[in-house]
Amino acid sequence: MSSIIFTHGDCDGICAGAVAKSAFPDSKVFFTSPVSLLGELNNLAGNYDNIVICDIAIDEKTSPQLKIKLNELDTESNVIYMDHHPVPEKNYNKSWFHHDNCSSSEQAYRILERKLSRDMRRVAIYGAIGDFSETSLIKKWERDWDTRTLYFYAGTLIQGITHVGRDYDYKRRILDALSGDTPPPEIAGLLESAVIASRKEEGIKDDVRHKVVKLKNLAYVQDINGYMSKAAIYAASIGNANVGVSCEYRSQKHVYDISIRRRNGDMDLNTILRRVAPYHGGTGGGHPFAAGARIPEKELEAFLYNLDEAIG
Repeated sequence: MSSIIFTHGDCDGICAGAVAKSAFPDSKVFFTSPVSLLGELNNLAGNYDNIVICDIAIDEKTSPQLKIKLNELDTESNVIYMDHHPVPEKNYNKSWFHHDNCSSSEQAYRILERKLSRDMRRVAIYGAIGDFSETSLIKKWERDWDTRTLYFYAGTLIQGITHVGRDYDYKRRILDALSGDTPPPEIAGLLESAVIASRKEEGIKDDVRHKVVKLKNLAYVQDINGYMSKAAIYAASIGNANVGVSCEYRSQKHVYDISIRRRNGDMDLNTILRRVAPYHGGTGGGHPFAAGARIPEKELEAFLYNLDEAIG
C-alpha cells in the first residue's frame, strides 16, 4: 500500500504528520504550505492508496481549484484532509475534509485511532501544546503521563524545531522518529538544537527591548532576524500592548513577512487580517489569537497603522 503525507513544518504539523505516518508506515512525507499545496497535488506522480494532508490552511485564492483537484483524487485514493484553520467557504463539506477547532495532531489521532498504538496519543499531546490547543480531551490524555515530562518533551521539540528552521530533511527525520514514539530528547541533535534556540531567544528579547515601537493598540519590531513569532510575543509584552507584531524584510521579493500575536483582548486577528492585508496589496490570516501576513515593502507603514486602528 502506497501513501503520501503533506504537512506543515511547525510542531503541530510535524506531530500530526508523525501520527499519520504511524498509521501509514510506508508514507512518503513532504512539507508544504497553503499557497503551494495545489501545485504539489497537480504534480503528483503515480497513484497513491492514501493521500493525507495535515495542518495546511486552505488558501483563499486557490480554494475552488483545490476542491476540484481533491475531489478528483478522491475517486482513486483515500484522501484525508485534517485542518483547524478558518475555512474560506462556509459550506466546505466533503467526505475527505475533517475540520475542527482543536489541533491537527489531536484530529489525526482521533481520525486514525484504529490504526494506532495508544501511546501515540503522547505525540498528539506535543502537537497540541505546540499549537496552544490543550483541549479537554488533550488534558484527559495528559493524565496518563507525568505532565512535567510531557512539557519537557514538548518544549524540547518546539525549541528544536524553531532552531532547525527550513532544514526539511532534518524535520523529516524528526517526524520519522516521532512516528515510532521516540521521546524528543532521544532524537539525534534535537536537544542540542533546543538549547541553541533557547539561548538565541534570550538575545531576541534584548533586541526587542531596543527596537520595539508602540502604537495605540499594538507594538511592533522590524528585522529582528529570526524567531518571528517569539519576537511578536515579546513585542507585545515589552511594549505593553494588546497585540505584538514582528516584521521581517524579504529582499528578493520586496515584501515583509509578518507574525502577529494577541496578548490581551478578544479581537479576531484572522478576520482583521483577511480584511486589512488585501487593501495593502498583501495577504493575511491564521487564527484569532495568532496570525501572519505578507505585505509589499512600500505598504508596511500604512498597513501597521491600519492594523492598529482595526485592532482598536
